[in-house]
Amino acid sequence: MKDFDRENWLGRTQERSDQFSAPLVRRIAATFEVPAPAEGEELPWLWHWCFFDDCAQQSGLGPDGHPTLGTFMPPAHDRNRMWAGSRVSFLNPLHVGASARRLTTIQHIEEKHGRTGSLLFVTLAHEVWEDDLLCVREEQDIVYRQPSPPKTTPGDPVIETQWGESVVPDELLLFRYSALSFNAHRIHYDWPYVTETEGYPGLVVHGPLVATMNLAAFTRANPLARMKHFSFRGVRPLIAPAPIYFAGRHLEHGTAELWASDSNGISQYATIEFD
Repeated sequence: MKDFDRENWLGRTQERSDQFSAPLVRRIAATFEVPAPAEGEELPWLWHWCFFDDCAQQSGLGPDGHPTLGTFMPPAHDRNRMWAGSRVSFLNPLHVGASARRLTTIQHIEEKHGRTGSLLFVTLAHEVWEDDLLCVREEQDIVYRQPSPPKTTPGDPVIETQWGESVVPDELLLFRYSALSFNAHRIHYDWPYVTETEGYPGLVVHGPLVATMNLAAFTRANPLARMKHFSFRGVRPLIAPAPIYFAGRHLEHGTAELWASDSNGISQYATIEFD
């Protein structure tokens, strides 16, 4: 496996400007089948993931649909990319129609070895600002793995829950979320590619889509909660159109654990801190 000088990549920064435009917010709301917040109202948490995209040129996409590496992100030498998890702090509300900017720093790079081979972990630190107010701070874990059969073994069994919802993630939902986030990763919409090239049994549900729906399920079950911190980590893929179950339970005061599962067990864990 080729290597690169990690010191040349650590600390690199990138800034993106965007507007939480009402038309795109309406499209997100339509996809999740919820009322759209009006101009000036608070943007639901995690909807910011549909903004600040790279807007990569068509010619700048790799075979998997992701922007070619080696410009801002370090080279990964033909490995498959996954968004493994995030830790998000909600500091101040974001608002529909507001202009914002996101500052990204490559915070950590580490090579690990797992059951599926060599894994390259890249941690990005994001800050989202409205004017001079820091609103969101996030650490995002991106994992690049060597081409190998994906992990499809059963997950941990679901434990006792205090609330729950279910969603059937059909091809239309995956397509629309890819469009909302300008995400051309082919594992979410290209059946021949995802099954023949990457070896999944079907279309893969986006990790951030699962996390967003999981947090929304918590919000509906706990409408008075004021979000402070949210984290999630994926442990196995969710394959469309198998139903996804979102559930959770309260721990100590102001803390809850959430999970997303299919009929074969838990696929994504999450925790939330709230007032």
